[in-house]
Amino acid sequence: MAAKDGAKSQEDYKLKDMKPELGERWPHGGQRGGTGWIGSERAASTYDLVEQMFYLYVRVVKAKDLPPNPVTSNCDPYVEVKIGNYKGKTKHFEKRTNPEWNQVFAFSKDKVQSSTVEVFVRDKEMVTRDEYIGKVVFDMREVPTRVPPDSPLAPQWYRLEDRRGESKKRGEVMVAVWLGTQADEAFPDAWHSDASSVQGEGVQSVRSKVYVSPKLWYLRVNVIEAQDVEPSDRSQPPQAFVKVQVGNQILKTKLCPNKTTNPMWNEDLVFVAAEPFEEQFFLTVENKVTPAKDEVMGRLISPLSVFEKRLDHRAVHSKWYNLEKFGFGALEGDKRHELKFSSRIHLRVCLEGGYHVMDESTLYISDVKPTARQLWKQPIGILEVGILSAQGLSPMKTKDGKATTDPYCVAKYGQKWVRTRTIIESYNPKWNEQYTWEVYDPCTVITLGVFDNCHLGGSEKSNSGAKVDSRIGKVRIRLSTLEADRIYTHSYPLLVLQTKGLKKMGEVQLAVRFTCLSLAHMIYLYGHPLLPKMHYLHPFTVNQLDSLRYQAMSIVSARLARAEPPLRKEIVEYMLDVDSHMWSMRRSKANFFRIVSVFSGLIAMSKWLGDVCYWKNPLTSILFHVLFFILICYPELILPTTFLYMFLIGLWNFRFRTRHPAHMDIKLSWAEAASPDELDEEFDTFPTSKGQDVVKMRYDRLRSVAGRIQMVVGDIATQGERFQALLSWRDPRATCLFVIFCLVAAMILYVTPFKIIALAAGMFWMRHPKFRSKMPSAPSNFFRKLPSKADCML
Repeated sequence: MAAKDGAKSQEDYKLKDMKPELGERWPHGGQRGGTGWIGSERAASTYDLVEQMFYLYVRVVKAKDLPPNPVTSNCDPYVEVKIGNYKGKTKHFEKRTNPEWNQVFAFSKDKVQSSTVEVFVRDKEMVTRDEYIGKVVFDMREVPTRVPPDSPLAPQWYRLEDRRGESKKRGEVMVAVWLGTQADEAFPDAWHSDASSVQGEGVQSVRSKVYVSPKLWYLRVNVIEAQDVEPSDRSQPPQAFVKVQVGNQILKTKLCPNKTTNPMWNEDLVFVAAEPFEEQFFLTVENKVTPAKDEVMGRLISPLSVFEKRLDHRAVHSKWYNLEKFGFGALEGDKRHELKFSSRIHLRVCLEGGYHVMDESTLYISDVKPTARQLWKQPIGILEVGILSAQGLSPMKTKDGKATTDPYCVAKYGQKWVRTRTIIESYNPKWNEQYTWEVYDPCTVITLGVFDNCHLGGSEKSNSGAKVDSRIGKVRIRLSTLEADRIYTHSYPLLVLQTKGLKKMGEVQLAVRFTCLSLAHMIYLYGHPLLPKMHYLHPFTVNQLDSLRYQAMSIVSARLARAEPPLRKEIVEYMLDVDSHMWSMRRSKANFFRIVSVFSGLIAMSKWLGDVCYWKNPLTSILFHVLFFILICYPELILPTTFLYMFLIGLWNFRFRTRHPAHMDIKLSWAEAASPDELDEEFDTFPTSKGQDVVKMRYDRLRSVAGRIQMVVGDIATQGERFQALLSWRDPRATCLFVIFCLVAAMILYVTPFKIIALAAGMFWMRHPKFRSKMPSAPSNFFRKLPSKADCML
């Protein structure tokens, strides 16, 4: 029984095929409708990767000649659109008989039970019940169907009727009513009946939106030298350094080795900056008075926009900048004129446009274009993603004492982020929204995440207690694993690792299609570097890249959080894998077993060759001997045979190729086997928030793991040092023996044909077990006795 449950659990963590009904299916019969304006030969909609969802749209434009209230002699009008149990209201205007609303209401056709659409015009009363002005009624069967790219339906004036609809009243309202899908232009900004319970500021956060990441630049500051910098104590020459601040980023040069008023550094400082350049460039020259005290001797403040933009590795002209004397107040202005010389600093500053500013890990990078648009190549393909639905989502919060989830999906590829609308209180939401991206390199990854909206203006409380949008799960798809022009429809499990262990939070259904625009260009890209050439001509150090990536992520999350509605920090950081560099015992184990898996093929090959040498299977050994004789006699066949063998292996493996995109593998991630304490350590804050005993236990465990890693690294280093010791005369006798051996071997090889040498060596290596000794061979013994530098270590 337990085995069955385990098998079922494993199946739940895998991809599942789907067969959704994608494309246009209209409600009035057939593949496309026969009423309204729908023609049978109509071009297909661009929304062909999602299931069609039908909405009744009501656009309320304006009203005129509305009668004033006989009591107040004023009119504070608003419109209420009612279909069955669903009601949508416009805002009300005070004292206006000719109001303009221009608001669209969208009612899900699946949930509409009524056969009529009622549009009421009412007068807002502060104390008593709202006054009825008039209404317009539409028959659902007479509503036309509109399909983009048709122009929007023109609104019309309708005379208002009394309550019973028997007579016309004073006043008219301009309304348009039509049946459409989520492809309609009015859909993103419409009031939705699905979210009718959302009030206030939460209305904005339920709508679908497209965001664009800010354009990021690297700012390179080459601090060369300074002149005439003077400390407050002029009897003692300063030991100067330079501190530069851009936004929240602060970097310092090293201390000038000499105490002088004309210090030199010639040091590069690199920052991340985003357009529009709002931050100032703030530089100070400081004196290290004591280890705990720094004194500012001069400063420079400048906008970033004045600096030169560089697109390649050409030299940038350096400039001298006058430093503003620090510490002179307004009352001491006269002293400024007493200075004969102005302190100056020599800088070479430029904004680098030839790099790609990385805000995500290179392991699953989605964008590789340089910053400068003029360096971009033509796109090689189009990526289309239909975000269909989700199923079986877990409850993420409590609202009015009831467990619920308000899910939405975010997708990130390149600079474009998309956010679907929020489906209110649903464990099985249906979004059916389609988005498109240009693809510049196929070896990139699109990331999609599902989140719970905790900012709807209600009294909801998330499971974590804090009012942040909780993560439900994430999916990554590498574009190079997709066949061109094929639609992939799969249900992806949403897996989240928590302190309690791995948990499946539900499934998300996606339809993905990668369309290749230029096969030749795409093949050409496979032979070229992933990143722009500046990354290879003038590379950054590993530490610089880590620091710059962290700064880029901070800038992107801060800028997207300022959008309306905001794409919040916790969402951006989760999508960009902000914590991927943190220590994790689980990840360390997973990476170790990945290495073992990589070398398992070589190990299996060496084991098979060992079986051949020990004649475990005589027939295989004889066939291998025959092949060996043929290759020795005809050495020109060695390379062709090797490549033919790999060609045949590739053809054989074609039958077993994967039919769907790869998904997160729980076994590969070592997610199921992680112990509770290892997971608790992985989710601990930095610096740690745990008690002293727990930290001590984890530190001791980390030391034991690091000790084993240290031994393995040391063993690898020892083998390399033994190779160096062969000719370094560190062991004079061993080197003498090896040098004599090389001389004898060279003489024998000169006079003996290579075929004979290779044949003799091969036959000796494959000799029968009867002729083998269980003792190590002489070359192995000789190599192991060579010295390494291990004995020189403390």
